[in-house]
Amino acid sequence: MKIVPEEKNFLGLPEEFSNYENSKIAILSAPLEKTVSYGGGTAKGPEEILSASHYVEFYDEEIKREICFEKGIATLEPLQLKDKSSEEALDVIYANVKKLLGNDKFVVTLGGEHTISLAPIKAHLEKYEDLTIVQIDAHSDLRDEYEGSKYSHACVMARVAELTKNIYQIGVRAQEKAEAKFIRENKIKTYYMRDIRRGKFGKKWFYNVVRNMSENVYITFDVDGLDPSVIPATGTPEPGGLFWDEALDFIKIIAKHKKIVGFDVVELAPSNIHPASNFTAAKLVYKILNYSFWKNKI
Repeated sequence: MKIVPEEKNFLGLPEEFSNYENSKIAILSAPLEKTVSYGGGTAKGPEEILSASHYVEFYDEEIKREICFEKGIATLEPLQLKDKSSEEALDVIYANVKKLLGNDKFVVTLGGEHTISLAPIKAHLEKYEDLTIVQIDAHSDLRDEYEGSKYSHACVMARVAELTKNIYQIGVRAQEKAEAKFIRENKIKTYYMRDIRRGKFGKKWFYNVVRNMSENVYITFDVDGLDPSVIPATGTPEPGGLFWDEALDFIKIIAKHKKIVGFDVVELAPSNIHPASNFTAAKLVYKILNYSFWKNKI
């Protein structure tokens, strides 16, 4: 598979640590933007994450390692999705993730709108039968259809739920009535942000959440799950979200007790007014990677 040159890859890594053959980690850009409903620009998200990543430090002071040099990170050429329908784009993303998993790569998919997550989740479900899906998001994304499309970003988890009901939603604070009904009827494990903040699940709620997950975990991280004060440059911002350390502490507990087998980061909508959001998203990707390999489980 073709990779991008050093000046465009994740972290700006030299060829020794970014070639496909010797890298354990593969970064796949899926710049799909077909169904955004408020702010646009998510198609530029992957490119800006990669560019901003050149300013992220290699050394993680928390885990005291340089995962990029230990494991290697290959950044693949972006998928060409502009002229494809949502369904066609998902087929392309799925085929590529499937191939990467077949080559024993740890796959990170960068979006684009949240719709893209269906494809890597499907590929990972086929590899890991006991997979838990962790969705960090301001929205349930459980509408059966939105604006005439079943493949809208607002429907992605409804499509995932057709594949598995083993879904944990963290940070939700916006949904329609039908989504709340779907959650109750299908026993989706949804942890509303207001309930988290007011202590309904206790001070160490994340331990109880993680305890009930299966061994293998896939994370789909919509950046609007974070409070807009952390990443304001997103298509559908919602006040009252997770703060940086809250989100990372939760992911760290997952990594400590379970096995993160892949993840995606979606819905960054780069803005000249908030350029720091690009860097924050890039650092988020690297932090999740560091946690994923923290205990050498993969």
